[in-house]
Amino acid sequence: MELILNTFGTTLSKDNDAFVVVHSDGKQRIPTDGIKSIQIGKGAQITSDAAMLAIEKEIEVLFVDNSGKPVGRIWSSKYGSVSTIRRGQLDFCFSKQAVEWIKAMIMQKIENQQALLLSMITRDQEAEKIVTKAVHRLEDYRSKVSQIEGEVVPDIAPTLRGWEGAASRIYFETLNLFLSDAYRFNGRSQHPATDIVNCMLNYSYGILYGKIEGALIKAGIDPYVGIFHRDDYNRPVLVFDVIERYRIWADYVVISLAIQKVINNDCYQIKEDGSYWLENLGKRIVIQSMNDYLEEVINLRGIDRSRTTHIQLYAQDLAQIFKNFK
Repeated sequence: MELILNTFGTTLSKDNDAFVVVHSDGKQRIPTDGIKSIQIGKGAQITSDAAMLAIEKEIEVLFVDNSGKPVGRIWSSKYGSVSTIRRGQLDFCFSKQAVEWIKAMIMQKIENQQALLLSMITRDQEAEKIVTKAVHRLEDYRSKVSQIEGEVVPDIAPTLRGWEGAASRIYFETLNLFLSDAYRFNGRSQHPATDIVNCMLNYSYGILYGKIEGALIKAGIDPYVGIFHRDDYNRPVLVFDVIERYRIWADYVVISLAIQKVINNDCYQIKEDGSYWLENLGKRIVIQSMNDYLEEVINLRGIDRSRTTHIQLYAQDLAQIFKNFK
């Protein structure tokens, strides 16, 4: 279970071995059993006693901005990297193996995009033709990525970014086919979102960022040492690398919500500059939908686990790659 505090004035405190949530409607006592993480938005607060209880129970505490993206966290001192993992991680970043790693990551992202588009095909023959053409175009970029060569990631990074961006434009343009006019969007917009679908995508990606960063930290990996993304000072750039493998999960949830027309005018606001921001109702819908989807058990690499657990298992495998890298 995730404990979400995003209403202004809400306070999280401690009562013996449980949390107490105080808000305008009253007080609620919540046992720590089953709580995996606590998210605290702007205007909410946590007492030091509650923070220490979370640390004791190894419950991660995330502070998130209005777009759902983590801006800070509290974690147990038990989490930490052994020096061999960190040294191996740094050496790996400047190796030929890193080139193959990021190529595989981008190829997986494009393959995921192809799969989602194919899953959307209906009996509309014209739509099927457009999707089939888009999938073939994506395959061309996936093939290009597989064939590019370089000794270190900086040798191929600009080219990969260009191909990745072009593939994503094809993908999102094609997804629009399955949305009603009220939800169609003109490409990706991030800071800020200029339509409701991008608003939901940004918030859902923010949830994924938190899951992945937490998994990397627990595995002993430094999330601030990236392989493909290296240029952002004081940001968890390795999270931006790893999320490409899982971004499709957020895409699926958001597109499903848009197709079902779940998000209405009460779920978001449009500011004077034309930017879209989720209101509390919209946040609750997106958070619940994402959490339900991430807790669903699926089979990956022959293992039946929740999607959240698969992220953690991948982080553990990556830590072993770094630890044993020579």
